[in-house]
Amino acid sequence: MTSTPNRTRPSSAADLGTLVVMAWSGEGPDGDMPYLLAYSLGDAADGPEASSAAVEALLETNNLPVGGDLVDGNARPSLPVSLLVESGQAVLTMPGFNATCTPPPEWLEAVAERGYAYFVFTTRPWPEAQPGKPVEPEALAAFAGADETLNAAAHIVLPARRLRS
Repeated sequence: MTSTPNRTRPSSAADLGTLVVMAWSGEGPDGDMPYLLAYSLGDAADGPEASSAAVEALLETNNLPVGGDLVDGNARPSLPVSLLVESGQAVLTMPGFNATCTPPPEWLEAVAERGYAYFVFTTRPWPEAQPGKPVEPEALAAFAGADETLNAAAHIVLPARRLRS
């Protein structure tokens, strides 16, 4: 029996489909926790499976383990993903992905107090949550808290940086 070597095809932005970032805060035992969730709508030309594979490749390329241990960005200054919070905006940057979102005021307060956000970048597509359309808190909780979402995600404690004056 012969086998052919696996080849990873380079992913492009089109393979990712539409990427969305949402910000919210949730009550924790020690105060509000600011969360960021990044996901694809699964609308790549080759479908949701292609989007999922492209997101996974993006995360792996940046040494962000999917379904693995929590990555503490405070302990990894060379982390290839960063969060800038400025003028009421959250800006996520990593090779192959940049996004800006407008978080709610309670998120901004929580990130200012903690100095970081808990970032979940999932490979699981969420086509129902379209950009610019409101997402009901119950729908967000159901998707973001589902084992299928969390087990298919990289989890990162992401330090929040600000521009220096």
